[in-house]
Amino acid sequence: MTFNRESLLIATQWEEPKDNVADIRQSFPDIEVNFFKAPPGRWELGADTIPKDLLERATIIGTLLHVPKPDQAPNNVTITTSSGIHGPPIAEWTLMNWTVSSQKYNATYEAQKRHEWLPIIGTLDTDDHLRKSVSILGYGSIGRQSTVARVAAAMGMTIHAYTALTRSTPESRRDTGYSIPETGDPEGALPVSWHHGTDKASLHEFLSLDLDHVVIALPLTSQTIHLLGAEEFSVLSSHCTTAARRTSGELSGAALDVTDPEPLPADHPLWDEPKVQISPHISGFSRDYFARCLDVLKVNLGHMQRREKLINVYRHKRGY
Repeated sequence: MTFNRESLLIATQWEEPKDNVADIRQSFPDIEVNFFKAPPGRWELGADTIPKDLLERATIIGTLLHVPKPDQAPNNVTITTSSGIHGPPIAEWTLMNWTVSSQKYNATYEAQKRHEWLPIIGTLDTDDHLRKSVSILGYGSIGRQSTVARVAAAMGMTIHAYTALTRSTPESRRDTGYSIPETGDPEGALPVSWHHGTDKASLHEFLSLDLDHVVIALPLTSQTIHLLGAEEFSVLSSHCTTAARRTSGELSGAALDVTDPEPLPADHPLWDEPKVQISPHISGFSRDYFARCLDVLKVNLGHMQRREKLINVYRHKRGY
């Protein structure tokens, strides 16, 4: 089928972003563009949700609905992702949790509700982030995006990167996926050190650096599930930078946007851990989420038209 006979179906639970869809129609007049808003509660991409004629005509589908697992897709179907759009909100989520903890914001907020003016002496027990260090497990689109690396660098922090495969050359450290303009670390220039490996020894060596923060920005695969456990946390706590943490032998806290299980049951003890901050898997979302998804789609439509290699192609062997 030639490109000028392509039919694009955009299907989602959200209202149509008319300006973005109109931009796609104007940029690619040879493509038929259809938008479908799924009924409430219907998240599966299929004939039970979407009219049959729209599905049968579609040669390209851009969707936020649940699709069949990639290993169930026909071999001649190329799957791409929206990787690269999540950087800005995750950056702010990360920074928020850092500063809520380091500036002891919760204590200040509770005092405000009590109409209590806290003594200034208590502020001498807070931390800023200048010259602190952060290790990023998974220096991909989230890890290097404005997510942590760029924001951390702007705060004067030292960055260490960890990847599964070696990244020993400037070319191998370059980001080839989608990136929101003027964000992230496309050249991989921000980390002061790069580390790699898929074995425990390599991971433990990385976690043994004098670190103030560890950010886990990994895809969920058979290799990464349960990657960090009691043994890894012990390595971390014994090599923390600050004297207080070395003395206590514990980590100072954890910010979790992903839990197991999800949703986290109301009676789960994790809710009541005083050093844990929990959010319901929402760090990557903002008002601009859908528009940014469509921007990735628009970039790939341009690549198709010019018969160039697509970006953000799902790799079955890696699982992302």
